[in-house]
Order: sequence, then structure tokens, then C-alpha cells
Amino acid sequence: MFINKDSLKVKRPTDANYINLGDYILSARYSYNKVWADDSGRNLSGTMSGTLIGIFPKIVVNFGPLTKTQLEAITPILDAPQQNLQYYDPTKQQVVTMTTYTGDYEVTNQNVISGNATNDSFEISFIAISKRS
Repeated sequence: MFINKDSLKVKRPTDANYINLGDYILSARYSYNKVWADDSGRNLSGTMSGTLIGIFPKIVVNFGPLTKTQLEAITPILDAPQQNLQYYDPTKQQVVTMTTYTGDYEVTNQNVISGNATNDSFEISFIAISKRS
């Protein structure tokens, strides 16, 4: 849950400091995706059975319009193979850190190069590489 503007932070694993995403984003959507093993599914009577591998959190953030400087600060993190993301986990009732990878993103307004303009808003997914413990 996005508890307050300081509750969602991200960094590359090699970075020392986190960037507060609350300074950049308009909204965040949290999903907790269940991944089932190959032995899972419904039988002919409709009963579900199988092995739950785990729950893999995914957080989709919607970035607002960013300046050239803001975009340059955040894109190295988005482009990294992995990120460390801190968020509030309602199951554990505390802030936790998960290692993620990101989905694709698209900057739709190239006028940010001028330094005065901002890009259009865009969104990106931070997806857990390991199940929630």
C-alpha cells in the first residue's frame, strides 16, 4: 500500500541510497500474483487442487510528467537488470524490501531534451523475482 509519499523507495542493488518514488509518481497499483505448479488446475467436477509455488508481488507505478533532470535520475534505475524496492506489505504490516525486475516503459514526449518541458506520464511494473516470504 502506498501509505504516504515516503513509503515507496527504489534503488539499484549497487547504489547506496534509495530514491523516494513519491517525488515522481502519481499512483501505485499493488497486485499479489499467485503462481501455481504444473500439478495445479480444476478437475472435471470443478474442484481446484495443486501446489501453490508462491505469491509474487507486482507494483505498477504511474510516473507523472518529469523534467529532463528527473528523467535522467530515474531511468538508470528503471533500465537496470534488477532493483531493490521498499514498500509497505499489508500481510507483514511493515515496510519490506524485495528484489525486482521491471517491465518495458515508453517516454512519449521527446521534448524533454529542451530542459524546460516535461514528458507525458508513463507507467512501469516492478515485479518480484522471488516469492514473498
